[in-house]
Amino acid sequence: MKLTLRINGSVVEQDADPLARLSEFLRQVLGLTGLKEGCCEGECGACTILMDGAPVHACLTLIFQAHEREITTVEGLGDAGVLTDLQAQFAGAGAVQCGYCTPGIIMSAEGLLRSTLTPSDEEIRHALAGNICRCTGFETIVRAVAAEAARRCEAGC
Repeated sequence: MKLTLRINGSVVEQDADPLARLSEFLRQVLGLTGLKEGCCEGECGACTILMDGAPVHACLTLIFQAHEREITTVEGLGDAGVLTDLQAQFAGAGAVQCGYCTPGIIMSAEGLLRSTLTPSDEEIRHALAGNICRCTGFETIVRAVAAEAARRCEAGC
């Protein structure tokens, strides 16, 4: 099936099995390896991307569901080799350890920050509930997201 997707601002037309997982397509066909395939059951959040601005698990999304949709992966948040402000907040807060879960958590946080200007700690925790991190204990992650929300609000909330 010929599919048209808008990925990280570019239109991609590709013949693909419509029942293939979007995570496989993004990683194996397009080489967008920022998203990770952890559990492939929607439990770990490592494959989180934004679809039309909302966080979704790419491992649970069939590629036909992404047809003519706007897909943003962690690579699409900024320029290669340059941290986004949100990523810099994570680094500054020590919210990154092994890094396996980080792209998915960044995408969940970005989805929240695009929809909620001043999220409470409870809202941040709720938004990140679909992501598993075995290294940080989430306190530093919540602080990093809250700090980025405050920075964005100062810039024009």
